[in-house]
Amino acid sequence: MAKTISIAIDGPAGAGKSTIARRLAKELGYYYVDTGAIYRTVAYFFDLWGISPKDLDGITRYIDELTIGIEYDEEGVQHMIMNGMDVTADIRTQDISQKASLVSAHAIVRDLLLDMQRDMAAKHNVIMDGRDIGTVVLPKATVKIFLTASPEVRAHRRTKELLDKGQKADYQRILKEIQQRDYQDTHRQVAPLKAARDAVTLDTSEMDLDSVIAAIKEIVSRKVAL
Repeated sequence: MAKTISIAIDGPAGAGKSTIARRLAKELGYYYVDTGAIYRTVAYFFDLWGISPKDLDGITRYIDELTIGIEYDEEGVQHMIMNGMDVTADIRTQDISQKASLVSAHAIVRDLLLDMQRDMAAKHNVIMDGRDIGTVVLPKATVKIFLTASPEVRAHRRTKELLDKGQKADYQRILKEIQQRDYQDTHRQVAPLKAARDAVTLDTSEMDLDSVIAAIKEIVSRKVAL
């Protein structure tokens, strides 16, 4: 079997990883694997059971009741399947985002999902985004990029995204949540958020989407013939 190509994009919450990785995957013809959505699905499952994301005993007791699948529609959009149900829309809330950060700190959860993510990369050319892709999930990824932006810029982007969808959004609350998420992700004992030693760091604070895509393509082209 031909060797597959894997592009790991890590970075903090609100850095635009999903938007950028999804568009890049479409342009390159790769599979897009949104690992954040996978952890959101786990958090959503335990939320339905009324189990706190900090309750390791409860998580350990019920984790075998969870089955997770990934499906792609005709547009290449990733859909999360939890115990046979499509929960793609249900997991996109700030509450579930915060709980995903907490539940992902447990080794039992990360171990459950590790094989799924690595199997995708072994079978397909993938662009995978998350917080520990280049450091833990795919340490031998073909290309590693650490995508970041200031907390203030990320909060402004998230606020605009919600307002554009017709939802309520409070900038100060979103900024506080992002700062809290950053702290949780960088200080957890298991697979903390950090740039891999061989990753290229790209600060997008002053860049628009097209500029970021062009910059990443340039980085990728140094190792892969596009």
